[in-house]
Amino acid sequence: QVLPLLGALGGTGLLLEYEDAFPYAGALRALRARHAYRPAELRALLSQARTQGLEVVPLVQTFGHMEFVLKHKEFAHLREVKEFPNALNPHKEESRALVKAMIDQVMALHEDLKWFHIGCDEVYYLGEGEESKQWLQQQGNTPEKLCLSHIKAVASCLVSSYPTVMPIVWDDMLRGMSEETLAESGVPQLVQPMIWDYAADLNVEDKVHLIEKYRRCGFSKVWFASAFKGATGVNQSLTLIGHHLKNHLQWLEVARNSPADVLEGIALTGWQRYDHFSVLCELLPVAMPSLAVCLQALKNGGYSEKVKENVEKLLGMSNLETETFMSTSLGTFPGSNILALVTHVSFYLKSSVDELLERNRYVTGWFSPYHRKRKIIHPIIMHHFQPDAVSLLSKWNAVVQDLQAAMEQVFHECTVEEWMEENVHPSLQKLQQVVDDLDEA
Repeated sequence: QVLPLLGALGGTGLLLEYEDAFPYAGALRALRARHAYRPAELRALLSQARTQGLEVVPLVQTFGHMEFVLKHKEFAHLREVKEFPNALNPHKEESRALVKAMIDQVMALHEDLKWFHIGCDEVYYLGEGEESKQWLQQQGNTPEKLCLSHIKAVASCLVSSYPTVMPIVWDDMLRGMSEETLAESGVPQLVQPMIWDYAADLNVEDKVHLIEKYRRCGFSKVWFASAFKGATGVNQSLTLIGHHLKNHLQWLEVARNSPADVLEGIALTGWQRYDHFSVLCELLPVAMPSLAVCLQALKNGGYSEKVKENVEKLLGMSNLETETFMSTSLGTFPGSNILALVTHVSFYLKSSVDELLERNRYVTGWFSPYHRKRKIIHPIIMHHFQPDAVSLLSKWNAVVQDLQAAMEQVFHECTVEEWMEENVHPSLQKLQQVVDDLDEA
């Protein structure tokens, strides 16, 4: 349902990081999450993307952010540092075989790929494993060279099996390296770096210098990566469009100041978690207006009243706010009902429950935790707040039921469960407990 909208908004491709949602099979079967796509579902998605003219680029992590692989006991021996499941040990033959098997399985489900993203960002603790420490003691060996040799091995393996496919890598591990180190590694001839920065105030001049440096090292093209969600707070539930719009306007400046033929494309990232073990940040339906604004800003070279009207028309929204979290108009885009309900819950659930329990003098004065524990209540006082508590509870139960039903249309049950436990249950259970205590008292 979302794909036609992406095309209408100006998207030309789809970068898909699969992680544990890919239907890995055989020796890799353990990597599949319970809610992984079935091969038939993925084929349908990819064929729909092609129909919409969206170029698909799969992303498979091959170095850092490997928690979804290395958390499993059968792959734990391939960790760089024994206790940490984040990074792959680059010294082991078996590590490369694992990466190759993952790439091959993903490749088998895709047709006519031009690019394949091999990840390689945030390789924390690289060089701190036992084998790395020994390797680094040898003359001339450095953590930079260790990093580049693994990237080169993965990219070479990909290119030798799939000669028409160009590997893409995140650029953060490369940024600080000297031109000489990069040029000598042979990596620039094999991959295209994707320069990522999700800040609203990213430094345009620094980025242009970085691009020029990458050019001098031998990289033929670079990509940019912005963010339309999932980059402003690890447990953020609503998207502040203004932050992301500024990020894209800065990237447009970088593009204007860069050599004309260097930019291959820009990926608008929408992270769902900061890493495999962190909580969910904004859900995709909640961030659709942000994605629409950002895509249209890129397509039109900026943001104006006219662009805003166009976005509103495409989303079926009467008034789009970019500077507040409050989305007052509903919209007709896929998932707009989820956005409306999540906004309502995020703004009012906790505050209305806190208002009753912490700022109502009858509750704080005559039904404190001390009273509740001993089941003591003055019957007259009870009439002052029991009806409010009961009606607030029934109101929120109804809203939450609607949200649950809307989310179940879109998400796997584990996503619904997690979002509810993080964002709804703490306040709702507090309120329910007071109502139950009142009944008992």
